[in-house]
Amino acid sequence: MITNKKATHDYHILERWEAGVVLKGSEVKSIREGKVNFIDSFVRVISGELFLHNLHIALYARTSQPNLDPKRPRKLLLHHGEIRKLIGTLSQKGLTLIPLSIYFKKGKVKVGIGLAKGKRLYDKRRKLREISIDREIKRTLKERKRYYPH
Repeated sequence: MITNKKATHDYHILERWEAGVVLKGSEVKSIREGKVNFIDSFVRVISGELFLHNLHIALYARTSQPNLDPKRPRKLLLHHGEIRKLIGTLSQKGLTLIPLSIYFKKGKVKVGIGLAKGKRLYDKRRKLREISIDREIKRTLKERKRYYPH
C-alpha cells in the first residue's frame, strides 16, 4: 500500500471511498514496484465521470510503451449512484476529492479517495504542537520508568 502522507496533514478527510482505476499494464508493474508520487494529485468530475489527475506513476523500465505520459489523467471506476452523491457534495464550497492511497485488492489496483476540506495554517500548527507534546510525555515516562522500575 502506498499512501499520500501529505493528505492528512493538509486536509480534514470527511469521507472515504474505494475506486478502481483504468491503467496500462506497464503502469501496474510500476505500482507494484512502489514508484508512485501523489504530489499535487486530485480527482476531477468530467461529464459525470471521475478522473485522477497529476498522479505520477513512473515509467516501467522494461516496457514496450515508452511514450506513456506518467501524469496522464486516469479514469476512476465507481458506481453511478456513488458518483452522483459525490457530485452533490462537491458542489459545496471548499470541498475537494484527493487520492489517499493506492493498493492491490484481489489482484486489482484500487485507489482510496477522500472527500477533503483544506486545513488552515493554525490547524496544522496545533496538530504539530500536539504531536510534539505527546512525544515529550512519552519520553519523560520512559525515562521515569528507567529510574523507578516497578
